[in-house]
Amino acid sequence: MTARLRRSAVPLLRPLVGGGARLRWTHLILGGALLMPYWLLGTVIVGPLAGSDTVFSGSLALQFGAFAAALPIAAASALFPLARPLSVAAARAMCGLPEGWLADGPARSRAARVRTAGWFTLHVGLGGIISGMSLALPPFAVALLVLPLSPALRENRLGMPRVFRHDLALTLAPLGGILSLVALAACAAVAGALLARLAPVLLGPTPSDRLAAAERRAADLAVRNRLARELHDSVGHALSAVTLQAGAARRILDSDDPGDMEFVREALTAIEETTRRTVGELDSVLGLLRRDDEPGTDEEAAVGAPSGPTLDALEGLLAHCGVRVAPTVDGGMTAVPERVSREAYRIVQEGLSNALRHGGASPVTLRIALSEEMLEITMDNPLPGTRPAAGPVVPSVVRPGGGRGLRGVTERATLLGGHAEAGRHGQSWRLAVTLPLASEGGAR
Repeated sequence: MTARLRRSAVPLLRPLVGGGARLRWTHLILGGALLMPYWLLGTVIVGPLAGSDTVFSGSLALQFGAFAAALPIAAASALFPLARPLSVAAARAMCGLPEGWLADGPARSRAARVRTAGWFTLHVGLGGIISGMSLALPPFAVALLVLPLSPALRENRLGMPRVFRHDLALTLAPLGGILSLVALAACAAVAGALLARLAPVLLGPTPSDRLAAAERRAADLAVRNRLARELHDSVGHALSAVTLQAGAARRILDSDDPGDMEFVREALTAIEETTRRTVGELDSVLGLLRRDDEPGTDEEAAVGAPSGPTLDALEGLLAHCGVRVAPTVDGGMTAVPERVSREAYRIVQEGLSNALRHGGASPVTLRIALSEEMLEITMDNPLPGTRPAAGPVVPSVVRPGGGRGLRGVTERATLLGGHAEAGRHGQSWRLAVTLPLASEGGAR
């Protein structure tokens, strides 16, 4: 019977004295402790108005008046931005709230500061009440529990009410003590549950907080996309070129009559130059990644930070790209803004990679035209089945998981305010990109 009663009582007592209830009770006691400086200041304000000679007067009117005066002072102090992270840390640790329910960081907007002030006032107000009850009710309950056994208490020597001298009152006094403790636990549980319910409302992210978080996520995504494009264009092009050149050299060496050893020498030279250049570009991209991971790095600056080769390095790229290129450059490339020049280099590099993957060693025609406002890039290579048969037979290179190159070209052009088009043009495949020189991105 005793075990059965114990099992039935545990679910009833858990909301009052369980682990979560004890944490919330501690949170309320913390609120009462935070209220004390404001309450002392309130007694200084209310004391002279009540005609009290001392701020520690035992007058209940003075105590409650000081409590009422302390709450507005507490609300005003919670308007500072740093009040929210302190309140969030305490509420998250002691109210059992999930990570995403409460806002992170100081309260920047007016609405966030007002909400934080409301939460702080409610916390210290309820905490002050529960703290006062926690100080007063346990001794009173203990006195009621021992009242039948204490003649001194029954004789009113310690200030007990005269009603407890009666026999019925003495019999029911222990029950009253137990009920007092239960009432204290119930009040603390209700106040803690109220704070836990209102915490997401008052300490949760405001619309401005959500907008700031969305902007941070967008900046992080922009950095990730840029790094992905840099790695795709640099490493992807290098692997395509190296695979193509190595395959062509192997086929000549494996043939019964290796007749073009000069081509093998050129292929090995191209592999060496391509890998050396790519290692340098990879170091540059990894350096950008490490800079993005450093605390305090400006995300916007990281997105547009200069890195990678420009059109000044185009000659080396064309000389060792693994495909014959007929370039035509109209205008001086030194007049191209640095960021536009970097993006244009990557676009040409990706166009050559696509030609290698899908057209093998087919010759590519490249035209770069610079006007006062635009940089135009046009690349043509024969479609499979239409290329001339002269020269060593080199198969095209198709990488599993590819297909992101043209999307990366489009993203690069769009970020600069330009546009890119790719598709069949007669017997050739054409990539046409237009980049404005005076765009916001190009001015960097």
